[in-house]
Amino acid sequence: MLLLNPGPVTLTESVRSSLLQPDLCHRESEFFDLQDEIKMRILKVYALDPAEWAAVLITGSGTAAVESMLAALIPKTGRLLIVENGVYGDRIAQIAAQYDIVHTRIVGDWMQEPNLDVIAAELDATPKDQRFTHLAMVHHETTTGRLNDLHSLSKLCRERGIKLLVDAVSSFGAEPLDFSDESLVGIAATANKCLHAVPGVSFVIVRRSALIQATCRTYYLDLVRLVRLQDQRNTPFTPAVHAYYALAAALREFEKQGGRSARYQHYSALAEQVRTGMEALGIESVIPISQSSVVLRAYRLPTGLTYARLHDALKAEGFVIYAGQGDLSKTLFRISTMGNLTAADICRLLEGVAKVIEPKDELTFT
Repeated sequence: MLLLNPGPVTLTESVRSSLLQPDLCHRESEFFDLQDEIKMRILKVYALDPAEWAAVLITGSGTAAVESMLAALIPKTGRLLIVENGVYGDRIAQIAAQYDIVHTRIVGDWMQEPNLDVIAAELDATPKDQRFTHLAMVHHETTTGRLNDLHSLSKLCRERGIKLLVDAVSSFGAEPLDFSDESLVGIAATANKCLHAVPGVSFVIVRRSALIQATCRTYYLDLVRLVRLQDQRNTPFTPAVHAYYALAAALREFEKQGGRSARYQHYSALAEQVRTGMEALGIESVIPISQSSVVLRAYRLPTGLTYARLHDALKAEGFVIYAGQGDLSKTLFRISTMGNLTAADICRLLEGVAKVIEPKDELTFT
């Protein structure tokens, strides 16, 4: 079965085999060698200096990393502006509310890019003693496949001395991220999306200087303690050891295959293959290509075709696709190109879609 959902992904045999490594105690030096290697390789994805940035490993899903980042990097006197245009922006707001972080939400239409004029006006409208200290948003909003414009948003933050926190859970490892931007202080990401490992390990990449003002709102996800102990070749709790094995194997494979730029190009080719094939079948993209991620794209369900029927037909052909979220489940479906996928796989997918759309015709995709 090939997974075309936005994580977990279809694994390579080498990553899958890594789960059969010997049992390992997390207090032994061999484990800390593994932990150090993973942290080093994560920073290497975007050529980051370990003296300036720390990669902090967390046993948990990508949401755990987002929660850890928000809970630690917004001080108790801080004020957060959240820019939302999808489910995962809303999740940031829910986390902020859970921790009683003072925050304001700018909620946009899920089908539209964030309105920079509205954001700038909100940033500039508050009195000096109530100014925002941080802004948080999702880079790739998998709700629709939209890649939000971090470059323009970070410019607004930089001009106002505001720190930027980014949910890069489904973009890290493929889409560009500008870590040289001084406004960016933290990103959250995970192993089981663009890095092609298994669920169970996520991470925060944090600018070390931002840890000076960090606070402790949580126990298990305390980012400051995690940084300190991992820097000392230690760990506060029992991590998902075999998921670490898989992440190390995936990162080695990632580098061998050419790193981030090669992964981006691979995704881009597959995503365009899907798009042009869908277009030939009369199925429209939801988001303009210029505003879309190469990681995942959303498509409109043809009139009269339910998601359930399309899903079940494709699953019978060996593919798992993904529904829209909320009310969008009635109007769209999503296709991710992450994981161990080839152009031949996409041809078979499109032929499967064609059977549902035009069952009397034998269409071939190359």
